Amino acid sequence: MPTPGTTPPHHVLPCPDGDLHYTQAGAGAGAPILLIHGSLCDYRYWRWQVPAFAEAHRVIAPSLRGCWPDAQSHPRAQYAVDRHAGDLAHLLRALDARDGAHVIGHSRGAQVALALATQAPSLCRSLTLADPGFRFADEPETPVFYADAVRRLREGDTEGAIEAFIDTVNGADTWRKMVGWFKDMVRDNAATLLSQVLEANLPVDPRDAAALSCPVLLIGGAQSPAKYGTRQDRLQQLLPRARRERIALAAHGMNLANPRTFNRTVLEFVAGA
Repeated sequence: MPTPGTTPPHHVLPCPDGDLHYTQAGAGAGAPILLIHGSLCDYRYWRWQVPAFAEAHRVIAPSLRGCWPDAQSHPRAQYAVDRHAGDLAHLLRALDARDGAHVIGHSRGAQVALALATQAPSLCRSLTLADPGFRFADEPETPVFYADAVRRLREGDTEGAIEAFIDTVNGADTWRKMVGWFKDMVRDNAATLLSQVLEANLPVDPRDAAALSCPVLLIGGAQSPAKYGTRQDRLQQLLPRARRERIALAAHGMNLANPRTFNRTVLEFVAGA
């Protein structure tokens, strides 16, 4: 089992149209936990969750197709929420998790998690959505908040693009203050924004959310931008039995800023799901 901050073991699952990279740890009696990262990240994002969750559960953390260490260039149409969800269903079945996993998705990964729960409900024992930011199909489209970051990226200003994106989702001056390993990870995945923008404003059908039958946890950073709270408000209306939690002393990257509280909150929910 890896200790916090160490490099986790790397695995590759061959797929018909490419490889899926992932790490896994733990062999506890509890049902598996599937961790789904968000934009500009990969499985390294969960460095404080994998060892903590692996004490009682088998933990599976993939890098979504197109993210590090996938070396294919961007933009690419295959970098899409529904394709990611299909990949993860294939991964769970290949790893003999056919009885389902506790699925945890952060930011864009929350939309992937919801798509997985919709496509393959039998594989989702519970669903944790951390600061989801998606639009619902009955809401008007809004300007793409990372349009300036994409423009900078296309012009060759990778560092400016990254700073614009990270500071928008987590607060001004966040990028400058981030630690080295996080900056390395984000730089490794910067080009994915060129693909992500191809499905900007991809909506979620509120009927799909309301139809979820598994236990749901809505979790947000206490200092996250307001738009993430409005998404959780709407989800709570659609899912009145969903549990709602806020992580103190943390913004959008809540699992990094306050991992102890985040981990405890998730594990308590999973234990009762």
